[in-house]
Formats: sequence, structure tokens, C-alpha cells
Amino acid sequence: MSETVGAAVPRPAFASLTDVGRVRPHNEDFLGNPVSMAAFVGDRGRLSRLGWLFAVADGMGGHAGGEVASRVAMEALFSSYYASGESPRPALEGAVAAANAAVCRAADASAETGMPLTRMGTTLVAAVVVGSDLYVANVGDSRAYLLVEGVLRQITQDHSFVAEEVRLGIIRADEARHAPLRNVVTRALGARESSAPDIFEASWDGNRVLLVCTDGLHGVVEDRAIGSVLSEEPPERAVRRLIDAANAAGGPDNISAIVVRAPGA
Repeated sequence: MSETVGAAVPRPAFASLTDVGRVRPHNEDFLGNPVSMAAFVGDRGRLSRLGWLFAVADGMGGHAGGEVASRVAMEALFSSYYASGESPRPALEGAVAAANAAVCRAADASAETGMPLTRMGTTLVAAVVVGSDLYVANVGDSRAYLLVEGVLRQITQDHSFVAEEVRLGIIRADEARHAPLRNVVTRALGARESSAPDIFEASWDGNRVLLVCTDGLHGVVEDRAIGSVLSEEPPERAVRRLIDAANAAGGPDNISAIVVRAPGA
């Protein structure tokens, strides 16, 4: 499938990597791209019309619940997005809603089996590259960054307790990294309420590099260091260096990253 798609639709330069880290016993992150999720993409005409979708999910709710939530969300996201007859932005919004519904159904189904995973949920950040446009959706504290002419900026806004404190001026941004409640999210898929995504748009041309990642990376590696890696390395080496940097900083959480480089970068 991936070879056929690649022959029909130009494949952007990208690489993805996930790692359990140095503390957690299991990896509850899940990442997806049109190659790894080819079974949910369909024919290459859909890829040509709707572009390349990249996403990471950080599951919550314990080992079983987190793994199920992130995987179910990713499968529903890709299936819904590439089955949509709409343009990319509404298709992406609809796909996130489908992912949320899928996680809720999985929790309900687990309760019926006597092995309830009702606490399970997941963050999600998804980015679509189509032509010269970039669309990003996020729920939770997984992030998307864009490197433009060597300058890194965070596209998404975290849905977390400490991020809200920073926005309200209660704590400083540099204090957020070490705040006691830094891992408490205020929005997640599977929560049934407050799960609508934020949607962002940006230009995808020129010297640009996209990073989507979980908080196992951005929570321990400073933005300046992330920007340096993205400026210096092609995607394959960039994801490896970013994962290594997070582990060198203690690897307290699962770590996932996807790096995508625009044709002019």
C-alpha cells in the first residue's frame, strides 16, 4: 500500500518514533501516519485529496486503559478522516469527534465484560499537510510545533491545569515545567465532556519543519534544544536525537515524536 501511495502522491520527508522511556513499564503512546495506518487510508485518491495526516496520542487510565484508548482513537481518527467527503478542516474536526466517540464506546464495552476501563482517555494532536496548507487539531497536552526559518513556535495550546495557570498569570512559563499538577489535563478524548478540539491553520511552504509530540518529549526537553535538533537534522536523525534527549533527561514518561519537513526545508 505504502509503495503504491508513494508512487501516486508525493510523500513528504518524515519520520516517527516512540519509546517507553526510562520509568514507565509500558508504552501507552500511539502514533500514526498514512504509511503505518495504510489499512485505514483507503485508495490513493483519498490521500491525494485530503493530504498526509500525522498524529500522536498519549493514553491515560493505567496500562490497559491507556494503551486501548490511544490505539482506538488513532484507528478511528484515520478511518474517519480518509472516509470523509469534506474538505480537510471539517474532515479533521469530524475525525477527532469520531475518535472521541470510539474511546467512549471502548470504555462502555469494557464495563460490559466485567473488566471496566472507564477511566481511560487519551490526548491527541493531529496535523494534516495538504498542498501549501497545514491544519492542526489538538485535545490535551500533546503538542504541535512549527520551525520556520530556524525559529521554533508552538502551534497548539495545552489543555492542562498548569497551562491555564500560566495563561492567567498565576505562575510563570518557566515554573510550569516543574509544577506539581503539570500532568493534569483539562480536556481529553473519552471524557465525554470538554473533548472538542482546537483547530489551527498555517502555511506549509518554504523552510518549514513540523513536529508533533507527546509531553514525554516537550515536558523534559526545552524548546530551544528541540529547535536546534530540528534545524540541524533530517527527520530520521531528528526523531532519534529528540527521543535520546528526553531519555537523557530521565525519560520519566513515554516519548513519541513525528518530524515532517516541507519540500523547501
